[in-house]
Amino acid sequence: MKKIKIIALALAISLVGALFVSCGGKKAAQDVIRISISSEPDAFFPWKAASSDSKAIIYNIYDSLTFFDADGKIIPQIAKNWSVSEDGLVYTFNLERGIKFHDGSALTEKDVLYTYKNMAGLDGYTVKNDSMTIVSSVESPEAGVVVITLKSPSSEFVNLCATCPVVKDGATADDPIIGSGPYKFVSYDIHNKVVLERNDEYWNNARKGKIKTAELYVMTNESATLSALSSNQIDVAQLITPGTAKAMSSNFTLVNTPQNMVQILAMNNLVKPFDDIRVRKAISMAVNKKEIIAGVMDSSATELYSNFSPIMKSYYNDELKNVNPYDPDRAKVLLAEAGYPKGFEMTITVPSNYQAHMDTAQVIVNNLAQIGIKAKIEGIEWTTWLSRVYTQKDYETSVIAFGGKLEPSNILRRYYSTYKRNFVNYKNPAFDKAFDEAFSALTQEEQTAKYKECQKYLAEDAPAVFICDPNNAVLTQKNVKGYVCYPVVFYDLSSYYFE
Repeated sequence: MKKIKIIALALAISLVGALFVSCGGKKAAQDVIRISISSEPDAFFPWKAASSDSKAIIYNIYDSLTFFDADGKIIPQIAKNWSVSEDGLVYTFNLERGIKFHDGSALTEKDVLYTYKNMAGLDGYTVKNDSMTIVSSVESPEAGVVVITLKSPSSEFVNLCATCPVVKDGATADDPIIGSGPYKFVSYDIHNKVVLERNDEYWNNARKGKIKTAELYVMTNESATLSALSSNQIDVAQLITPGTAKAMSSNFTLVNTPQNMVQILAMNNLVKPFDDIRVRKAISMAVNKKEIIAGVMDSSATELYSNFSPIMKSYYNDELKNVNPYDPDRAKVLLAEAGYPKGFEMTITVPSNYQAHMDTAQVIVNNLAQIGIKAKIEGIEWTTWLSRVYTQKDYETSVIAFGGKLEPSNILRRYYSTYKRNFVNYKNPAFDKAFDEAFSALTQEEQTAKYKECQKYLAEDAPAVFICDPNNAVLTQKNVKGYVCYPVVFYDLSSYYFE
């Protein structure tokens, strides 16, 4: 039945594509690449952006002190090299010369000082990045050199620098978007598209763009996205349902890879009955992750047991599989012990533009019905989800996926008691202690052990149902080459070219 539906969808899309062509649809010009993005960007200034799609675009507009390659390895960028003191507290960065912002002004140590003082909340600035509060001082002893001193050691600091773009001295979120990256910001037509243009004066030959203009179209409906791909209205269709992508792969190039993402059923731990660990564990045992992976992800996903993907191999705790196994009968017992022998009613709030999350929520509704819980799905717009669920924490449960991070701390920090983005409202002093010890560890061995301990607490306390790491299914036109998958969400426009 499932295969018939996929084939029917593919045929329907082909017919719609034919209609697009007959009405004047054109193939993308060779100096313009058109890419779909599945959610509305919330900002293009680094300190204001919260969504993964926004950050994925920002990495093209701005440069950072360090950067990352496709394997997650940290590489030089604005900083051509760096050194670390023996106590792990002092980082000395030597900057590249000749880097210019898009307005022609030189990028110097002054811009780095302004950026990092803002992020860390130094010299009277408000904190722009909670992860950077570990910084105690930022200084420049001479031109082209920046010295950053930490409050406590952190072996992840250069990883953190890779995702913290450098902005112009004095820049604010209200100013024009001016970075130093391989592409310049041109315009944003809300609900429609973002336009970027190649920076022909870009300093780094290895990351110079090959295509002049990039247009990123906000396309929240998968059928419409595939119709646009079929009619040559776009060149790259991202985050496609894996089964549908496979059915379409004969006409397009398919890329299907793990993406260091964690899909969860978030539970608001401060809202009854989810403040009771027995209820949370019952829900975890009632959700059939294998059914979600097989039915929604077309078996293109990795089952998870904590908020960590095995793609981060060296930090992954592989001993959590049996902490909350699928067991509806045991789930019923836990519900009864918690005072809900007949279950209860609950709402699953889902950003409706993510079809995979909507479909996952439907499977969860069916799973929970088996233990007496009556769940209903509330589909809302992405911007509303960011405001109401993620920021205001006004919800009961929600299906969402956390984008990948280069630093284990930024993956697990989401559950730290006082972290403002801890939207599940999880609080466990033991988790916080293990996290602090991992973050300040001087050796890789100690750091790894403590991060594995953090994962153990998450599995045992079940602040969310940790479902899977969904593969990233992307379809491109046959003549589009150069797509690169990263361990973080990043639309690397400089890598694309037309064959």
